[in-house]
Amino acid sequence: MENFQVTIRELVRCYQAFEQLSNRHIRSMDLTPAQFDIIATLGNTQGMNCRELGEKTLITKGTLTGVLDRLEMRGIINRETTNEDRRSFRVYLSPKGETLFENTFIQHLEYIRPFFSDLPEQKLAEITSVLAELRSKFND
Repeated sequence: MENFQVTIRELVRCYQAFEQLSNRHIRSMDLTPAQFDIIATLGNTQGMNCRELGEKTLITKGTLTGVLDRLEMRGIINRETTNEDRRSFRVYLSPKGETLFENTFIQHLEYIRPFFSDLPEQKLAEITSVLAELRSKFND
């Protein structure tokens, strides 16, 4: 088997293992992974439009509207139309959403931190660099 095939397989397995671990913890906080992704993306921002939110999350455009509807029903996000375009709206965390972000985001990082703790800073920087380089190949 060619090296790149082995690399692809390992990359996929790594992503799947991380996603499974992460999603299990997110669900224990009574959130879906898509909801957490939106909350984490909107946290510490003044909000963003749906196009920006779609670009910064891992959520497909078709799924985004339904997730936003459910978060709005729970009082976690607010949507408001923009003055420039009445068809467009800005999504931002409500006060309840801000509190949820502050509680869950840090808690989730702390849950995941031990899985990286055995790796020295230099190794983490190296992994980050290699992953960024690989990602850039797909964006060309």
